Amino acid sequence: MTLPLAGKETKVRSAVPTFLVRDVAATACWYESELGFTLAGHFPAEPPYAWASLMRDSAELMLLNLADYEKPDLTARRPAGLWDAYFRMTGVEALFESVKDKPFVKAPLKKQRYGDLEFEVRDPNGYVLVFGGD
Repeated sequence: MTLPLAGKETKVRSAVPTFLVRDVAATACWYESELGFTLAGHFPAEPPYAWASLMRDSAELMLLNLADYEKPDLTARRPAGLWDAYFRMTGVEALFESVKDKPFVKAPLKKQRYGDLEFEVRDPNGYVLVFGGD
């Protein structure tokens, strides 16, 4: 849906999860090596970075530096599940096969009652990502 605004149409193209982390460069490296993301941009030119953008296909994730930040673990407050980002994709089984034995896999591949296959991972900062689809 597009809405007219001052004679021009507007359209939201995407929403990008943005995570606060202590070390942007190290976290970006983890996303590249473990989940196949690509570093799309960062600032400043050399570490320590204040910001970074990571891409995997058309999905984007941003990292912001906050020294001494520790993400609170709210799992006990919502035992049914607590996600920070959900990635809809095709080939979810193939991605799971590539990471299934890694220690960061939080929940194995499972067919949900609504039909999607999903699995969860926890990044080094405690953020929970769900990969689902097919």
